Amino acid sequence: MDEERDFVVFTDDDGNEFELDVIAYFDHKGNEYAILADCSCGCDCESCEDECEEEGLYIMRIVTSDDGQTEEFVPPADEDMDELVAVAEELLAQDSCDCGCEDGECDCGEHHCDCGCEDK
Repeated sequence: MDEERDFVVFTDDDGNEFELDVIAYFDHKGNEYAILADCSCGCDCESCEDECEEEGLYIMRIVTSDDGQTEEFVPPADEDMDELVAVAEELLAQDSCDCGCEDGECDCGEHHCDCGCEDK
């Protein structure tokens, strides 16, 4: 299954632009968040995705304009970070299983599979 990837361009304090890859979206306590990876290699290959995730992950809150036309990515409040990191880690662990299991049936045979289904 090919998914279209979302990229967001940010500008640092020195005016340099850099791009982050949105690897997941999630809702938490009435707010929408994104998990972004620093994927500076620029490639689209699956093997680099794991390397990119190791380079640096960021959690940003998504704020939508009143007219619903634009989205802004802003850092979440410091006091929320521990909870958000826990939610993000759980989400990424669920997404790490590549076994393609459905309806509680797992064919991967991997005991470290975090997909939540029963290993057969």
